[in-house]
Amino acid sequence: MLHHALPARDGFHMPAEFEPQDGVLLVWPTRPGSWGKDPRAAQEAFCEIMRAASRSERVFLAVDREHYSEALESAGAFATLLEIPSNDAWARDIGPTFVTNGTEASGISWRFNAWGGTVDGLYADWQEDDAFAETFCDAIGVDCCRVEDFVLEGGSICSDGEGTLLVTEACLLSTGRNPNLTKEQIERKLKDYLGIEKVLWLPRGIYNDETNEHVDNVCAFLAPGEVVLAWTDDESDPQYALSRADYEYLLRETDAKGRRLVIHKLPIPDHPVCVTKDDLVNFVFEPGEDTRTEGERLAASYVNFYFTNDSVLLPQFGGENTASDARAVEILRRLCPNRRIVPVSSRVILLGGGNIHCVTQQIPKGALK
Repeated sequence: MLHHALPARDGFHMPAEFEPQDGVLLVWPTRPGSWGKDPRAAQEAFCEIMRAASRSERVFLAVDREHYSEALESAGAFATLLEIPSNDAWARDIGPTFVTNGTEASGISWRFNAWGGTVDGLYADWQEDDAFAETFCDAIGVDCCRVEDFVLEGGSICSDGEGTLLVTEACLLSTGRNPNLTKEQIERKLKDYLGIEKVLWLPRGIYNDETNEHVDNVCAFLAPGEVVLAWTDDESDPQYALSRADYEYLLRETDAKGRRLVIHKLPIPDHPVCVTKDDLVNFVFEPGEDTRTEGERLAASYVNFYFTNDSVLLPQFGGENTASDARAVEILRRLCPNRRIVPVSSRVILLGGGNIHCVTQQIPKGALK
């Protein structure tokens, strides 16, 4: 249990995602501007993720009252349903960030403003999303610390569990997050609440990522001192300069333990994944909501995977990217020899604005009683 306002003072820290987990949280997708007026394809993709995760950990599915019955029918066999309202289904960003002291865990509820608020947020009403983390913690009986003066999303941070945190400057320094804070002040907040010792500030994320380039789409820890980085060798691709800047930065840096990082390159899909005319037919956008256009390039990356206790759930984009899908499976199989690599067809989630990691939030070991 937290005794102070700052979790680090009580010996809590943010564990790595590859560490043992009690469970995982997802939110039932229904928003027409993200999943279409007929969201069944997205719901099936979410169910595929939940079925795979349920092999080794508990699955919690949050859903509002209106859609509870349909979610129960679709996912009740492998998920525990909780009636919690939300504005959308990005569990990584609206759910709690968990910290642990080795024996118990607590949640942190950051302020949420739909990835930019009135500056460049993606929808106009996010009140339910902002309240979601505390409500979820109450539902599962976990202590929760609310941070009223700091905007942050779970997809914008990645911990190695040993004191090092990955972020991107593009996101955390964007004017829609915490414009009143300096880089140094932001870093102090992260250290105080997440119990980390060093922040690695990657310059950029994935090209055209509407979250202002969350780190979880471009770089992730596989183990302490070891990362996987989204990559392309094609110098004409707009992603090349972004990944090159991150690679050169990581080569110069050490982690909190003073280790040089081992960097594994994970190529992005060979062909850009773009919005089609057929995709657009299904969308219904609210006033003030970010829209889609035909031909728009989506932020496709294989780094947006999720660790379960025994597996890696890996995005797959299909179509002309079948070969690069298979390549990503083989690379992760080599890098994670003690885990099953589970390919998940996830283009429909990408079309909504994220991928597998974005719609999941792990619950670390010791959180559930």
